[in-house]
Amino acid sequence: MFPQRLDAQVAYDIAKAMMDGFNRHYRLFRAESARAKHRFETADWHGQQRAQRERIEFYDLRVKECVTRLEREFKAGEQPMDVWQQVKLHYIGLLVNHHQPELAETFFNSVTCKILHRTHFHNDFIFVRPAVSTEYIENDEPAARPTYRAYYPSRDNLRETLQRIVDNFQLQREFEDLPRDIACVLDAIAARLDQVRLRANFQIQVLSSLFYRNKGAYLVGKIINGFTELPFALPILHDEGGKLVIDAALFGEDDMQMLFSFARAYFMVDMEVPSAYVQFLRSLMPRKPRAELYNALGLAKQGKTLFYRDFLYHLKHSSDRFRIAPGIKGMVMLVFDLPSFPYVFKLIKDYYPPQKDTSREQIKGKYLLVKQHDRVGRMADTMEYSEVAFPRARFEDELIAEIEKFAPSQLEVSDRDGDGQTEVILKHVYIERRMIPLNLYLQEALDAGPADQKARHQIEHAVIEYGNAIKDLVAANIFPGDMLWKNFGVTRHGKVVFYDYDEIEYLTDCNFRRVPPPRCEEDELSGEVWWNVGPRDVFPETFAPFLLGNPAVREAFMKHHADLLDAEFWQSHKQRIQQGHVYDVFPYEQDKRFHLPRARAKAPA
Repeated sequence: MFPQRLDAQVAYDIAKAMMDGFNRHYRLFRAESARAKHRFETADWHGQQRAQRERIEFYDLRVKECVTRLEREFKAGEQPMDVWQQVKLHYIGLLVNHHQPELAETFFNSVTCKILHRTHFHNDFIFVRPAVSTEYIENDEPAARPTYRAYYPSRDNLRETLQRIVDNFQLQREFEDLPRDIACVLDAIAARLDQVRLRANFQIQVLSSLFYRNKGAYLVGKIINGFTELPFALPILHDEGGKLVIDAALFGEDDMQMLFSFARAYFMVDMEVPSAYVQFLRSLMPRKPRAELYNALGLAKQGKTLFYRDFLYHLKHSSDRFRIAPGIKGMVMLVFDLPSFPYVFKLIKDYYPPQKDTSREQIKGKYLLVKQHDRVGRMADTMEYSEVAFPRARFEDELIAEIEKFAPSQLEVSDRDGDGQTEVILKHVYIERRMIPLNLYLQEALDAGPADQKARHQIEHAVIEYGNAIKDLVAANIFPGDMLWKNFGVTRHGKVVFYDYDEIEYLTDCNFRRVPPPRCEEDELSGEVWWNVGPRDVFPETFAPFLLGNPAVREAFMKHHADLLDAEFWQSHKQRIQQGHVYDVFPYEQDKRFHLPRARAKAPA
């Protein structure tokens, strides 16, 4: 009996060490998120950007620390499998009354998969489905803040209630004119409630933490009246004099979807019970997957866990097959999709044409850069997976042949689990939201002909959005590199987003030049480049031949974005960024901003 008691003690100690590792992770994650309030109050924008990048690395660092401890203290990889089954049961016991059980389960999976390599671990040892419910978790400690606060105003005291809502966040920086801003918010609400009878349950519910991202803080909540719920968000910014202002009032699910877009950087939010925040946010955006909400809150590993569970569930309830994605094939990435599933899967090819001077590690570095950077609504977030298994029967033969030709090192087709089911195992894959490729979106409108008014509007909208996307990227210190239409996509909200990252560079690392005048007539007539070109040299005026071959597209581009063909545009932005300026980019349309008598700050990304 003694060895069994010893094994039970070891199993408990391993489980406790893993829980300690997770608790340390979330304590550090939450502390960094909470410090965003001070950085906002002190206008420490570079510190906010730095914290954003560093926080992304927290999870992997804590997993590595935990694995090292388990191997050093318990020789965890040498423990028999019955001990690991007990470890999981003890861990479940430690999750009782825990405030982040779903995150702790994912942490357990990450650590376990590092120790028990795939050759001898199976689903008995990890959390394939949640073991502990996240419903109705609340922090019951006496001094704890609730997940949200509820306010019960009448028409007569709505103004005072709105001011109290803002005051309760205790921002340690003076508002330029809070009563004036509250009056603007009140007018915006009145436009929706003026002719509406206030019901007995009329209330305003507001999440207890502000949402911080770059140069903005967002107050998030909903107005409840009878059977109607109206989501809203109030962006709080610094004006040009350094005082606080409420810049806009955003209402409705579409505005909230834009604010929490998969193409924007993660928020910093001080949350004791993240699942409660996600539940509240889903009441504002019921069409947004929980995985994307966890991502938006900076909990990307939990987002990956939920996405993969959703994906497996979708596979069981669908029968279509993976195919080569529509559109122009990339030179670096092999892209495929499942028509019934709104995401694309991207593999780095093994071979590239001569003009692509790159490597697999360099490409992975570009994707990591995007993950850590402010995406300003213009670069799609990607989820990165390794050793992903798919049923072979769900793949078109043409797609398998494509992978075998261009990315054979990333493919394994076998019955690895010995259950008679042939699987496709992909060694490394990126997954991101599916969009309409911009070149196809434009071509659809061009094919309709110049007489089609709707098509003309679609062309102009696409070109305006394309230019706006590039200018937003410039403001975020990003040069896209390959600016062809095919490297951009159109979201369901009509926004243009960049998604081909293998050639991106920091704007400040590029040298923007004018094409020198020809030295002689032979130079002028030559189709070859007659001037010296350095590895980071960019000549904006040469973009036109590749982008503006169609007269309708050229007309719209020259009307709205001709400055993108001028080296001075790029040079001036590069210079300001080098001088330490942090540009602002709007996460909402300009016409939503309040028009105040004094000069106002720009809205943040």
